[in-house]
Amino acid sequence: MSIVINGSGTISGISVGGLPDSIVDAGTLATNSVTNAKITDGSVDAAALATNSVTAEKLEVSAITHSDLPSGSVLQVVHGNTNSNFSIGGATYADTGLSAAITPKFSNSKIYIQIGQPGWISVDTTAARHVNFNICRGSTVLIEGKVVYKAASGYDTPFSNNLNWLDSPNTTSATTYKTQMKINNSAADAYAQQDSDSYSTITLMEIAG
Repeated sequence: MSIVINGSGTISGISVGGLPDSIVDAGTLATNSVTNAKITDGSVDAAALATNSVTAEKLEVSAITHSDLPSGSVLQVVHGNTNSNFSIGGATYADTGLSAAITPKFSNSKIYIQIGQPGWISVDTTAARHVNFNICRGSTVLIEGKVVYKAASGYDTPFSNNLNWLDSPNTTSATTYKTQMKINNSAADAYAQQDSDSYSTITLMEIAG
């Protein structure tokens, strides 16, 4: 078909691809003539964007996913607490009732565990007594901490479990973290969450790997 310049100002007879490369430049295109529907997926990459051309105002919230965040970013935070009284008078670890569960978004994420657990120890002599704590992932002990107290007979001595730990669970399944406690001598008792106004807390933060 021959190319015809019509009297109406239009040109007919040009097939797709019939124009030479680079003949249509930005100045030839009408304003807003290139719509989202005309841009194929993956056709605009980082090299096509000018430095600092993409600002926060131009991004939709849904366009940024957790996988876009750099290593070290906090992906989610889970918080748990309890004020249920716990007491122990022996050298075998027992769950204190403080726990929280988190479902990691990625298997290479790390979980930062922070504990705040107040309590007290009651002794019947002036001898030092050991109170030990565990942070556990399920039944797996991650860290054990020891606090040594010495108190006059009949007096209560306060303590605080402020352990923290950075864990690598290597899973995307729901994972429970908890604390355990024991005391080294049956001649003393240890308590946590000693009354309804005394809360123990556990905070879990998923950190991008």
